[in-house]
Amino acid sequence: MGKYHITGGKRLSGEIRVGGSKNAVLPLLAATILNSGTSVLHDVPRISDVFVSIEILQALGAKVSLEDNTLIVNTDKISKLIIPDYLMREMRSSVLFMGSLLGRFGECTLSRPGGCELGLRPIDLHINSFRKMGAEIDDDGTIVGKAAKLKGTKINLDFPSVGATENIMLAAVFANGSTIISNAAKEPEIIDLQVFLNNMGAKISGAGTDSIVIEGKKSLQKNAEHTVMSDRIIAGTYLAAAAITKGEVSLTNTVIKDMHPITNKLKDTGCTIKEYGDTVYLKAPDEIKAIPVLRTHPHPGFPNCNKNTPVNKLSYQTIKPMKQCNNLLTSDIISRTCAVHLQVFDSPSPSISRPRCDIISRWSL
Repeated sequence: MGKYHITGGKRLSGEIRVGGSKNAVLPLLAATILNSGTSVLHDVPRISDVFVSIEILQALGAKVSLEDNTLIVNTDKISKLIIPDYLMREMRSSVLFMGSLLGRFGECTLSRPGGCELGLRPIDLHINSFRKMGAEIDDDGTIVGKAAKLKGTKINLDFPSVGATENIMLAAVFANGSTIISNAAKEPEIIDLQVFLNNMGAKISGAGTDSIVIEGKKSLQKNAEHTVMSDRIIAGTYLAAAAITKGEVSLTNTVIKDMHPITNKLKDTGCTIKEYGDTVYLKAPDEIKAIPVLRTHPHPGFPNCNKNTPVNKLSYQTIKPMKQCNNLLTSDIISRTCAVHLQVFDSPSPSISRPRCDIISRWSL
């Protein structure tokens, strides 16, 4: 296993452009299966999950090329409908290929996805939704899905799952009739998926609200081009890193309104935040104020408690001010493993007095 050796104590400052979003590009890659032609994606992050997605597409028979941050995918000659088990285990988002394969071919075979550090998050919402659309799903270890033709229907999600919302959208593009997703996830990445699919010729409306309508189409355009939205989670992490080092930073290529759940909390810590165009500016105070209560919630709430996302950056850096307030309530309704990433509060250290940290984890899909 590789490692990073970091010498800290430096003030972080400067300007940086935020690249394409990981959470947006993965469903887009699954969506390239649907148009049975050539898709061109710009600002694609060069990360492991993208490379795994490329391997999945190639295993299915697609032609893929990546130059710099532009990805070209041709899915005209897809001939296999089985995703290798070793690729499914690499990342959770691999399950999104199920919706695309069922939608275009009416058939798919795959194992349960892996690769997620957020703990157990079942895919029952995905499978149950496909069944409501008329698919027969055999889930005895290996998942085998078949549908002569998916049917549009109304699906009410028990929880606004991002993955389930995206998977239903992908599957419903070619379904007979209209599919309505109620209690849909509202994340900006779902809007990005709607834009891409509509550019292909799909007819989808409502992304960003709790009700999404997909009108089934018989065919899509052969070619599509799209620029991946910027990564709001990476942007939030940069801002938090600048805040905890008493830094000053400007981030370009951001979507300002998508950043508000994070920037509003940073304002609560005493940071100065300025917004103009696609740029967010942060200047940290000499001493960061504690955040007594930090609750995560599906968008537009504060992003959930993955160890690499802003909630933990903010949680960690409140240790020092908590010496005065001696209390932090962290509530995460997405991940039950948030406590794992906050173990620093229980670690004996001569430099950290132990504040009280209550962690409430109400987890779901």
